[in-house]
Amino acid sequence: MNALAGLSLTGWWPVRVLLLAALVPAGLLVARCRRGRGRVAAGSVALLLVAVNVLTFVNASVGYYRTLGQALGLPGGDAAVDAPRAPASGMVTSIEIPGRTSGFPARAAQVYLPPAWFAHPRPKLPVVVLLHGTPGSPADWDDDGGAASTLDAWAAGHRGVAPVVVMPDINGGFDRDTECVDSPAGRAETYLAEDVPAFVVSRFSTQPPGRRWAVAGLSEGGSCALMLALRHSDRFAVFADYSGLAGPRSGDGNAVGETIATLFGNSLANFRSHEPGWLLTHQRYPELSGWFETGDQDPAPLAAIRRLEPLAEAAGVSAELVVVPGGGHDFFLWRRAFADSLPWLLTRLGG
Repeated sequence: MNALAGLSLTGWWPVRVLLLAALVPAGLLVARCRRGRGRVAAGSVALLLVAVNVLTFVNASVGYYRTLGQALGLPGGDAAVDAPRAPASGMVTSIEIPGRTSGFPARAAQVYLPPAWFAHPRPKLPVVVLLHGTPGSPADWDDDGGAASTLDAWAAGHRGVAPVVVMPDINGGFDRDTECVDSPAGRAETYLAEDVPAFVVSRFSTQPPGRRWAVAGLSEGGSCALMLALRHSDRFAVFADYSGLAGPRSGDGNAVGETIATLFGNSLANFRSHEPGWLLTHQRYPELSGWFETGDQDPAPLAAIRRLEPLAEAAGVSAELVVVPGGGHDFFLWRRAFADSLPWLLTRLGG
């Protein structure tokens, strides 16, 4: 069964060449069966094989299912990233994460796989979900945020062990702004809380969502990380908010402004159920841990975290607050913030 699960669907051999080879006898059967049910049956088999061949070719082109095990839902049917042996450093791969439940039109995600992911047997690793801001894209965390370098440095000191880090799309476009909620801009919250975890566990054979999953982000992604952890604490046990505002906002500051109208359909109840300050004063989160970091030259995020961190502590969250002298709203700050918080995050994820 394990051998079957591991058969590649993206290379020429063996599944695709076998499917093409099967078309030859199917075609001969159609030619020999000149009438009746035999011809219909043979024709149906040939058409089915043609359809499967086409679907297999399309799948190979986009890399959705890498192995037969993934396509059939067999145990162990996780991703097969091409690497002849465990690499000395981690690898970043681009992959489509479909919005099967949400229908969210996400751009390709970036995924960091540490050296330990390539080991045999493969350990079930914890997961960190890293969220970008707006304007922005999933590649920002690797291109400008230095995430892979920070993770490689950690892995080098821990025998190749580091988390699988998923950098999904949160907006569906470079200058779009969903604030990670389900709204007319798209069902971003459902995508991040349901579609992304389901795909990651299936494709990369990680720990399941819960005690060994964290969510972190910069700017818009920072307030998203806090909001998602509060609303989905069964999926995320740890969060890190780097320079986020007080909550989902349609503008650039902490003022609510048109947020309730544009993001929540004029529903005050829906807004409150996504507002970290409201949630932290109406619920308790004793199983949640959180890291807040921003620069002292970034007024709106600084005001937000100075208000939210004490509320988090009062609600039972094990929280840390870091204010960087001279820090602004930029990747100099966010690169440092991720490196600052990573050991703390991973200690709470158990490795």
